[in-house]
Amino acid sequence: MADIVAWGRLRVKLSYRLRPLPTTADHSMNSSKYFALILLSVSSGVQAGGGYDCIIEPTQTVEVRSSVVGVLERVQVRRGDRISKGQVLANIESGAERASVELARFKSEMAGPVSIAENKLEFANRKFKRRRDMNEMNFMAAQERDDAEGEMRLAESELQLAKENRQMARLEFEQQNSLLELRTIRSPFDGVVSDQMLYPGEVVEPNDPKKPILRIAQINPLQVHVILPIALFGKIKHGVQASIFPEQPVNGRYQATVKIVDRLVDAASGTFGVFLELQNSKLDVPSGIKCRAEFSYEAASRPKSH
Repeated sequence: MADIVAWGRLRVKLSYRLRPLPTTADHSMNSSKYFALILLSVSSGVQAGGGYDCIIEPTQTVEVRSSVVGVLERVQVRRGDRISKGQVLANIESGAERASVELARFKSEMAGPVSIAENKLEFANRKFKRRRDMNEMNFMAAQERDDAEGEMRLAESELQLAKENRQMARLEFEQQNSLLELRTIRSPFDGVVSDQMLYPGEVVEPNDPKKPILRIAQINPLQVHVILPIALFGKIKHGVQASIFPEQPVNGRYQATVKIVDRLVDAASGTFGVFLELQNSKLDVPSGIKCRAEFSYEAASRPKSH
């Protein structure tokens, strides 16, 4: 009886160990189902969340330089300062240029040469009229009348020359003033100072790309950069609205508008880029942070034709 029980147990073990392995066809079918489930889960996650990863960037970042060579006299802002369009950011030494402006201003305001020419012309006119009248009464030779007329014409030309010189002096004053203005660096837009590379006493050279004075960024409005799959190409158009959800600790929900849709698709990743404009008048959204974008492309407006 014990032998029969042992034999039964041995058969069970052998049947378990000798169970046939899955065939190649079965393995391929199971793998296909596995990857299909993965793709289905990823696709369902994107649709359910309705969002795409994005990053919030400044609308533009500019390296502030000088268009003239000189010594940096003063930098009037610091890193992190808020700046407005037209605000003075830095000054280049301009002692010689200021002297040139004052000289040009003095020349442009000189009234002596024109006054002298006007008086000379007035005297020449009276002289010519007297000699002309005397010649008509045969009391003076025609030669003397012609000489007086020549002096009058010459006085008219001198007055014209004096007026032209005064106008030229005014133009030279404007030119010198413009050259002086080049030594005052102003902000081209509202924004913030993101970095300072040069300090007072250092030489500023416009041809040196490694030495800007400042780096400034425009953060109102902000630019949101989103990478989208090719499946959405043609659905996301200019004017489409999107909800932007910045990462922690900013959080919140902000509205942005599509301004640029790339017309070139990256073949390797099957994606294309979209740039949105996000108003940031309160400056409560910092740049350089990650975000999530949800689009409402069903109500998209077509881009305007030009």
